[in-house]
Amino acid sequence: MSDGPKLYTNKPKKGQLKPKAKDYSTPVPNPSTPKMESSQSTPPPPPKESFARRYKFLWPLLLTVNLAVGAYLFMRTGNKDTGTEAEEVAQEVPSAPVESTAVPVPEKTLAVPIVVEPIKVHKPIQENEQRQLFKWMLEEKRNTKPENASEKKCIDEEKAILKQFIRAKSIPTF
Repeated sequence: MSDGPKLYTNKPKKGQLKPKAKDYSTPVPNPSTPKMESSQSTPPPPPKESFARRYKFLWPLLLTVNLAVGAYLFMRTGNKDTGTEAEEVAQEVPSAPVESTAVPVPEKTLAVPIVVEPIKVHKPIQENEQRQLFKWMLEEKRNTKPENASEKKCIDEEKAILKQFIRAKSIPTF
């Protein structure tokens, strides 16, 4: 039998290998001590498996979750295309003075598709009707009771603007 290279399926540790005989460091076996053969005869622990093999039950779960997230994102982007139709309708309507008020939309309702109604163009209001409307607004501003000085200053500025519109020869269109 030759002491050639041995091929191990499980590589033994240094402590499990037989020490090579050296002249100056060869220990003399003591018959009174118990033999160490019993610890050397136990099989070495099995090798560590790779991460992928240890957690192979997680791969199908990971792929399923990834597919579900991808499908959710794909479906969500499909619903956003409905806003382009409202822009086309707005371009076809002739430009006219229209006041629009911005309504704040809570973020929770964004998941529900919002139906956009086309902008209705109303007939322009005549100048005498606008003057009557400005006079009515001025009366309402006069009836309001300001709570502090800054609010009073703001109301006074708005009343001054309304008075300018009422006294003007022609009312500007917006």
